[in-house]
Amino acid sequence: MSDSSLDRRVVGAWSLYDFANQTFTTLVVTFVYATFFTEVIATDSVTGTTQWSWAVAISAILVAGLSPYLGAMADRGGYRKRFLFVATVVCIAGSVALYFPTEGEVLFALSVFVVANVAFEISYVFYNAFLPEIASSKNMGRVSGIGWFVGYIGGLLGLIVALFVFVFPEPPLFGMNPDTGQHIRATNLLVAVWYAVFAIPLFLVVPEPKRGLLDVDENDGLIRATNRQLKSTFQSIRRYKNTFWLLAARFFYNDGIVTIFAFGGIYAAGTFGFTTEEIIIFGIVLNVAAGLGAFAFGYIDDWIGAKPTILISIVGISGAVILAAAAPTEAWFWVAGILLGLLVGPNQASSRSLMARFTPPTKENEFFGFFAFSGKLTAFMGPLLLGWFTSVFASQRIGITTVLFFFVVGGALLLRVDEDEGIRMAEELPPDVEADDIDAARVDDTTGSSQ
Repeated sequence: MSDSSLDRRVVGAWSLYDFANQTFTTLVVTFVYATFFTEVIATDSVTGTTQWSWAVAISAILVAGLSPYLGAMADRGGYRKRFLFVATVVCIAGSVALYFPTEGEVLFALSVFVVANVAFEISYVFYNAFLPEIASSKNMGRVSGIGWFVGYIGGLLGLIVALFVFVFPEPPLFGMNPDTGQHIRATNLLVAVWYAVFAIPLFLVVPEPKRGLLDVDENDGLIRATNRQLKSTFQSIRRYKNTFWLLAARFFYNDGIVTIFAFGGIYAAGTFGFTTEEIIIFGIVLNVAAGLGAFAFGYIDDWIGAKPTILISIVGISGAVILAAAAPTEAWFWVAGILLGLLVGPNQASSRSLMARFTPPTKENEFFGFFAFSGKLTAFMGPLLLGWFTSVFASQRIGITTVLFFFVVGGALLLRVDEDEGIRMAEELPPDVEADDIDAARVDDTTGSSQ
């Protein structure tokens, strides 16, 4: 599929979903609600950091357990959009519920956050699975980069709206009570509305195969068929050895990134005394940097390959973490943050594009289920290790350095990946799929072109 054959309407609608849901990770997970929880809802910032780390860890464990199974089930039953819709609705509802917990209501806040965060992460299983159908291996880097770029723009605009509509005005607009943090909690309602509105185009425009990609025996049932498919995939994973090493590497380096995202705002507030307003401004700058990085490196990905792009980002992110931990002044912390932003976007975009290139036909949901699994199987380790070191040494600076372990191990494992061989293996017909199944899955009458 050449650039000229890309359906820009479909790519645009697909990218808008990233635009929609990035407000959740930006405002809730990273910059605003996480900080509000540790500074206001929890008893103190150190205790709150530890409690938040447990919530992130529990979310990761649940996602790791659910994502491969739900991905395989979606492939078997043709439920990609339905599952994506349910995950979207649950995350939106959870965002609304996060408005209600106030000071001291720790269990309430963390319980709701876990549910919403699990739904958010699960949605990416089905969202990412569209990538190999709307782009070819030659332009997946650009399309994936565009998606992340649009997503970061969504997070950026969400932060700006949160800053000037909810946080900055004194007294707060709409009669909100600052004594209870109502104007901060209301940013969760912004997330819910934003997510709901901008997710709509994907469900209306992006096509889904009109039938299940793999037939299900009516006497067998979807559950049994899914169980057999997962067992088959685990048994045959050696056939896709480069996919295996990519997933193994991502076990670790993505854990480091998830941990940075979960605790970036908390670290800025606890170590450098950032106020909510300053954290949001910091988030705006980082989103600009990350969006530009994802967009620019999308072309570099297609030029030099996704694997080298990921390795470059890992080295750069590690340097940024060291600088952030050792930063003697706030100015140096800003430098570290901007460098981090420039390289996190390319890491995520190129990881997605490399996985898409390694995905065999008709197995998109299943393979991206394992992709989500790889991002979450060990994702509890980073937050727990950071929280433990922060608590033991009573220092967020020491705590944040623990993520370096995950980048070193992840980078070392990624060196075992042969990108060219992985693409060739994916293009071969999987042994359990007929050619007619691929043709039926790839052709969509709505657009009149192969996806």
